[in-house]
Amino acid sequence: MRSPLKYDEPLFRPPAEAYSLIFQITKGCSWNRCVFCEMYTTKDFKAKKQEKNIEDIAKCAELYPETRKIFLADGDAMVLSTARLLEVLKQIQQSFPRLMRVGIYASTRNLLTKSPQELQELQAAGLKMLYVGIESGDDEVLARNQKGETFKTTVEGLNRAHEAGMKSSVMILNGLGGTEHSHAHAVNSAKVLNETQPQYASTLVLSFPFGVEHYLKRLGLAFELPDKAGLLKELHTLIAHLELKETIFRSDHASNYLSLKGILNRDKEKLLDQISVALQGGSSLRPEWMRGL
Repeated sequence: MRSPLKYDEPLFRPPAEAYSLIFQITKGCSWNRCVFCEMYTTKDFKAKKQEKNIEDIAKCAELYPETRKIFLADGDAMVLSTARLLEVLKQIQQSFPRLMRVGIYASTRNLLTKSPQELQELQAAGLKMLYVGIESGDDEVLARNQKGETFKTTVEGLNRAHEAGMKSSVMILNGLGGTEHSHAHAVNSAKVLNETQPQYASTLVLSFPFGVEHYLKRLGLAFELPDKAGLLKELHTLIAHLELKETIFRSDHASNYLSLKGILNRDKEKLLDQISVALQGGSSLRPEWMRGL
């Protein structure tokens, strides 16, 4: 959806929000220390003035009164106070009568700063979908990459949001543990998903937008990315350890070598078979030149 608003670039949104109206109520990421992430390194975090947020909502309401989905940017607008978020959400609800849901990027760290009652209030005001980059369920991998989260905080934050009636779409970063921590990364990431039962889950492959050397310099530790076979084996281990009820699973981002789609655990064996066939050379993998397009 085109917007009359002037955004502070770069602007990111989840694939599922491709046709959503986006309000950039914060700029940058409140954490912005993750070693692997370059999304917001070109700008400092700042909360947008509330009067400007209200003005933007009113402007778009006149132009797009039929809006059904809205996304609140930037990287982790959940860091804002509940009162501030509620004011934005209530203004949105009053301005867009056909609105179905509001989505937002969220860290479990900031979810835990909100009480269960606060999360319930936000959900009732229209905040229905959370996009959470879990990255890994392994504490060692999380610490190495300065994620600022642990297995425990991830589980507690997601479950608190789920109990408030919010849905979540979570992401695991294939390859983040390197060859040394690949198995632990896969197994413990599966444990996080099993204990939180998100509505949506996806995997992306660790990428290096500024090159491997840049990542290694930021990491400051020994690291070797698994090759294609290693990444597929890690993905196989992850899925093999999943015990999910009805999570919609996707591994079809441009960074992935093998496109996978299904509902877990219903399609678990089918997905495992697809990976096994690929490992045996029985199916084509996405070529390097297409990754990142």
